[in-house]
Amino acid sequence: MEQITVKTTVKAAAKKVWDLWTDPNHIVRWNTASENWHTPRAENDLRVGGKFLSRMEAKDGSFGFDFSGTYDEVEPQKRIAYTMEDGRKAKIDFKETQGNTEVITAFDPETQNPIEMQRDGWQAILDNFKKYTENDES
Repeated sequence: MEQITVKTTVKAAAKKVWDLWTDPNHIVRWNTASENWHTPRAENDLRVGGKFLSRMEAKDGSFGFDFSGTYDEVEPQKRIAYTMEDGRKAKIDFKETQGNTEVITAFDPETQNPIEMQRDGWQAILDNFKKYTENDES
């Protein structure tokens, strides 16, 4: 099955984008697709063979799951590639141009939800990351 691609351009340098994308203290603040969800916990061992985990939960406590996997490739400020727990692959490319950074995520779809729903969910998280990063003062 063909990978799904989502992208956004963040008005920030690649170093800042990378730092906010990979730091668990920031991940818990931007990693959500809607106001009804949050990420109460994140762990990140950012190296090839290292693992990551984001605990995604509905704010009303009705549902939650761990989004986790293992890194296959880590090229600082350029690319992250990983394998999710269910064997699907994803990669994120960071391309800086004139102080802006394009973030491009390509991922293998899962089979339970429609492609459009998956694309919209991942895009919503990316849009939230853009908003968070552009408003961050650090």
